[in-house]
Amino acid sequence: MRPNEVKAKMRRGEVVLGSFVYVPSARLTELIALSGFDFIVIDQEHGPITIESAEPMVQACEITGCTPIIRVPYLYSHAILQALDIGAMGVHVPSISKLGDAKAAVGHCRYAPLGNRGLAAVRAARYGLREKLGDYCRTANEEILVVVHIEDLEAIRNLDELLSVEGIDVYYLGPTDISNSMGRPGVADTELQQVVEDAIVRIVKAGKVAGMITTSPDAARRYIDMGVRYLATHAMHFMAAGSQAFLKSVKG
Repeated sequence: MRPNEVKAKMRRGEVVLGSFVYVPSARLTELIALSGFDFIVIDQEHGPITIESAEPMVQACEITGCTPIIRVPYLYSHAILQALDIGAMGVHVPSISKLGDAKAAVGHCRYAPLGNRGLAAVRAARYGLREKLGDYCRTANEEILVVVHIEDLEAIRNLDELLSVEGIDVYYLGPTDISNSMGRPGVADTELQQVVEDAIVRIVKAGKVAGMITTSPDAARRYIDMGVRYLATHAMHFMAAGSQAFLKSVKG
């Protein structure tokens, strides 16, 4: 298993930048990866990406040197198992609100004695042809990135408990979902911003890595200044915005 460059950079205190891709396309994934992102999140939760279509997207990341990560659709051991077995070097696990769920997310990503991930000579282990399975297990336990989503008020209330869980690499905040749990879906007001920023402060103060999403460069710089070191965006948003700007310029 190759080293996880995203984890290595975060260990050095660096900021890593990535993009979600929710269209099942290896070619689009390759294009976005070649733009210079540190990682790609292949989004199975909010897109029609199956495990079969995710595999060539993982391979597209690998040939560009970008770190492939999969957002699984829900906290389910088999979904995480499949994502990691095809070669994803990490997973985003949505809707983690309780201590038990956070521990389960970590356990599903780790081999024994640290977890309960099933073992087989799969693609991630190079089919057992390049390294012994025991060696792969030890490396995978060190290199697999575990990202849990903090995206509702219950998770915010339980944040101190969630921060106590060993093995979580990133606590990733989802403002849109948090706004939904506040009863104001999609409303990005000062109250929501305060909830998000307070959570960032708590995560950073605990010595953990805070993750965030934004399509605004100004907001991205502000979050980084607050201590966020794992930042994802939507490259397709910029493609759409660029297309609209071009059409407006040409059509007048």
